[in-house]
Amino acid sequence: MLINDNLKDKANNGDTFNMPNLYIVATPIGNLEDITYRAVRILKEADFVLCEDTRVTSKLLARYEIGTPTISYHQHSDGNKVKYILDLLSQGKNLALVTDAGTPGISDPGGQLVAEALKSIDGAKIISIPGPSALAAAASISGISIDKFVFMGFPPVKKKRKKFFEEVIRSKYPVIFYESSHRIMKSLNELKEIIGNSGEAPCQVIVCRELTKKFETVYRGAIAEVLKKLENDKIKGEFVVIVG
Repeated sequence: MLINDNLKDKANNGDTFNMPNLYIVATPIGNLEDITYRAVRILKEADFVLCEDTRVTSKLLARYEIGTPTISYHQHSDGNKVKYILDLLSQGKNLALVTDAGTPGISDPGGQLVAEALKSIDGAKIISIPGPSALAAAASISGISIDKFVFMGFPPVKKKRKKFFEEVIRSKYPVIFYESSHRIMKSLNELKEIIGNSGEAPCQVIVCRELTKKFETVYRGAIAEVLKKLENDKIKGEFVVIVG
């Protein structure tokens, strides 16, 4: 799918390329049609695209015929990679940061790069190119009052998991967190156990799987009911969990 070339006119869109810019570009969380015209244009016009996984991002770039070179940047990137990226900004290069899915800076190292750029590069502009976010997508279909909520990212993989889930159930606002297919059942069972031991009322949860994709599924109900539904389903994809 191509974007109309007329959309390349930047006269009144606020994007300037006469100084080093770091664009934080939201990309689809599943359905590749969920991308903005502006995001496509920025990805085309940037000097480099910084991506979590070049193999994942290359599929999106190919879909929209974007030939911009890519640079790998992820949670395991070392200081040398960060220095290289900052050097590019110092040279006046315009960089577009994307994650595998959704908005960079939410439960990924994007925020760290922004902080380093602000600290190290005089005149660098950090510009948001808003769009898809699994957090916002799940909240919008939750069916509960979400004018105030707490977002807690991913539960710890090993240590401090009990403390994490205790904070979830103590919150006076709905809590949203992410989880992978490998640990979703473990996390929900741990949450159920902590709730049972705390004497709290049965916990209502909304579990969203594969948002915007072909097999998008939303499970709602008491945590025991949701666990039973998941046990009889295929545990694939990424999950967003809302604890009401």
